[in-house]
Amino acid sequence: MRNARELQEHLAWLDTFTPLALGVLSVASGIYTYLGVSGLLERTGALSFLAAVAYSVAVSVAIFVFWSYVLKLLPAMTRAGGRIGLFIATAIGCVAIVAMSSWLNAAALAGSAAVEQHLATTVQDYQRALERANTNAVSAQSLGRDVERARISFEDLSAQEASGELSGISGQGAVYRLLRQKSEELAALETQIAAQDEPIREAFETGNGILSRMRELIAEQGPVETRSIAFSEQSVRLAGVIATLRQLSVAPLVSRAAEDLRAAVVLPELDGGSAEARTAQDATIRSVLEAIDRRAASLGEAAQQVLDLPPPEETTYTAISTADAVIRYAGDFVPSWAGAIAIDLLPGVLVLILAVTQGAIRGNRRELTLEQTMTLSDLEAAMRALRRIETAQLQGAEALSHAPPPPAPQAAVPTTRAPDPDAAADSAPPAPGAADSRADPDATAPRDRPRAAE
Repeated sequence: MRNARELQEHLAWLDTFTPLALGVLSVASGIYTYLGVSGLLERTGALSFLAAVAYSVAVSVAIFVFWSYVLKLLPAMTRAGGRIGLFIATAIGCVAIVAMSSWLNAAALAGSAAVEQHLATTVQDYQRALERANTNAVSAQSLGRDVERARISFEDLSAQEASGELSGISGQGAVYRLLRQKSEELAALETQIAAQDEPIREAFETGNGILSRMRELIAEQGPVETRSIAFSEQSVRLAGVIATLRQLSVAPLVSRAAEDLRAAVVLPELDGGSAEARTAQDATIRSVLEAIDRRAASLGEAAQQVLDLPPPEETTYTAISTADAVIRYAGDFVPSWAGAIAIDLLPGVLVLILAVTQGAIRGNRRELTLEQTMTLSDLEAAMRALRRIETAQLQGAEALSHAPPPPAPQAAVPTTRAPDPDAAADSAPPAPGAADSRADPDATAPRDRPRAAE
């Protein structure tokens, strides 16, 4: 009993400032909610200000009223059904509070940092895309060596044909002109590939410069909204550089040139002086065409390998609000989320403490008898009630003692009329030895007195 009273005294003392503490928490949550709402509203002016204030005040009132209900009702519940019902209602209320307030509080606490995190993530995406586009372009430039090797082989064959080592006819005949035709095509392709080296290098350097500027914008001081605008402009430039690098890749050009090398063959007229010479030229030309097919196939395979490289990912910067940034990068701002939720749901801990304390008080009292739980005030009240009962009993006894006795019961009157005693006396002779009752009026008194007294 002493423990239960001590707990009750503590609860009574805590109740003196619990509403004040709950009000402070509600107001603080409302302030951060106002900051979060004001960041979401795009318009500025009196209407937006009033809207943000109204929402934050509504959140503060809702939190205060909700936790006041729970603090008073849930610890007082003794039945399991009532506790389960209130626990379900409390869980629903907590979800509603997180939905309408906590995420806005997190936006106010870590909104700017979340937007900066979004900018940094976008820079990383752009850097990967720039590097991938440059890698593909440089890999395509390596096809120039394959083209050079094919050109040299055709030039060597033409030199051999000029000396008569292929067809047996020296000079610059039909076979020589065919070989020179393909070597010149490959030389032109090689020149085009070599011309792309400088533009690719310049584009990559420009992209790196833009990335450096974007990183500077992330690290600069000042409102994140202003920096986001400049960041968006730089992202557009960088997207153009990446597109330029993709266009500078010569892999598609080499692939088409390989197909043309095999398909677009202009056969020269056989100019041998004799039938045997023309037959030899025709056989040599067929061998040259087979060599061209093999070279074209090797160039096509090399170009296809470059084309099969993964392209750079499509990266586009999209400006987002602080609240959206906090939700998207919630894993990076767990402490801010924890603080934003705690300021709204901390009274739930108080509810659990009160429930445990009330349960301890009821458990202590349940083990005591009525005599052990009676206090001095209870005893005084019981004694006053007992005195009132005794006073009422004495007053009832006195009222009964002063009341008049009840009347004696009367003899029943016969329904038939009795005969006249005088007439009977005159008509009938008296019995011998009998006395006249009228002569002795007290003759029947001894028998009637006991009944009257009774």
